[in-house]
Amino acid sequence: MKILLGVTGGIAAYKAAELTRELQRRGCDVQVAMTAAAQRFVTPLTFASLSGHQVLASLWQPTVPETVTHDPAPFDIEHISIATQVDAFIIAPATADAIAKLAHGLADDLLTTLALATTAPLFIAPAMNVNMLRHPATQQNLTTLRDRGAHIIEPGTGSLACGMVGEGRLAEPVQIADTVTRALILATEPKRRPHQDLNGETLLITAGGTREPIDPVRFLGNRSSGRMGFALAEAAISRGAEVILVTAATAPSHLKCEVVSVTTAAEMQSAALDALHRVTTVIMAAAVSDYRAVAPAEQKHKKNETGAETFVLELTQNDDILKQIVAARRPGTLVIGFAAETESNPASLRAEGRRKLIAKNLDAIIANDVSSPDSGFEVDRNAGILITHASETVLPSSTKRHMADRILSHIAALRSFNIVSSHK
Repeated sequence: MKILLGVTGGIAAYKAAELTRELQRRGCDVQVAMTAAAQRFVTPLTFASLSGHQVLASLWQPTVPETVTHDPAPFDIEHISIATQVDAFIIAPATADAIAKLAHGLADDLLTTLALATTAPLFIAPAMNVNMLRHPATQQNLTTLRDRGAHIIEPGTGSLACGMVGEGRLAEPVQIADTVTRALILATEPKRRPHQDLNGETLLITAGGTREPIDPVRFLGNRSSGRMGFALAEAAISRGAEVILVTAATAPSHLKCEVVSVTTAAEMQSAALDALHRVTTVIMAAAVSDYRAVAPAEQKHKKNETGAETFVLELTQNDDILKQIVAARRPGTLVIGFAAETESNPASLRAEGRRKLIAKNLDAIIANDVSSPDSGFEVDRNAGILITHASETVLPSSTKRHMADRILSHIAALRSFNIVSSHK
């Protein structure tokens, strides 16, 4: 894989040298482009020595010996020639200035010109002061780039060069390299492993909405039909995986897998934990009730004949099944969660999904807006954002089966590179 690595002018530029090595360890051929500001932090000679390629540093630098200037053939227009030959363009570190230029289509140096000229996937790893990162202008620029299809590799949190503490640290080189190579595998997955990329894997998939009894005929529930979980099970089976389906909804008869039927959240938790030692990946697609009745009635609750118009029901919180699974899983077991939200604002959806990803210590989470009438619960289409600790991928509106295959391709790539959470 041919990678173009763009380095902009920040103190984290020195980490780009380590990133070059990490990409090379994964079989990538790396060439580096540097802004003038980046060259004040690290010399082009460093990257030329590491990559074995001339560093691209100026729109005006010669790219062929002067002795062949009589031959017009070698004189490709530099930014067009390089831009059309790469499989991916990474900008790391990406300063606030570089991000602003990219968002607004400015091209006043070689690096930004290359970014406009390439059709290869663009990966941006921001690194800057925490206040600069949080500034509405920077956040809007990142949103613009995301919406255009750029992959934003989220910065880390910690001590910054300016002396402040917070977000803004360049993501670790290993994390960046894993994110890029995983995405490139996903892009070529249908050609490389068209059908059996999950062969040898055992997936535990939960589906449906759990029901918590109030009395023998009434329950607390939700609108989940189980279709997303069933689509994941069907797709996983077709790709060679063994599947254990724990479902609170009636599973389709055509699914050739082990099916465990449950009703309540406690039953789903028990079934999932019982199967956990047998699986390599867990996908919690079920909509689990957060609360249950403290004391379900043994007989049907009767309408109050005295004329009282209120009925008080005392609830208690159910265990968090995802946290239980994460705590009990074997090393190397991937755990993927779903977060059904009603936030139509993409930024809020992303923020809530990432909060849950970190709070529950998951490997990935799919945050989806279920407020739309044509996507989410009780319909055949879905949409969302797949969030990992390293990246975010928009899953546009599609059939649930198509979305299931996209999710499983990400899981296959995670497994290929053994990219799991820091707790392992």
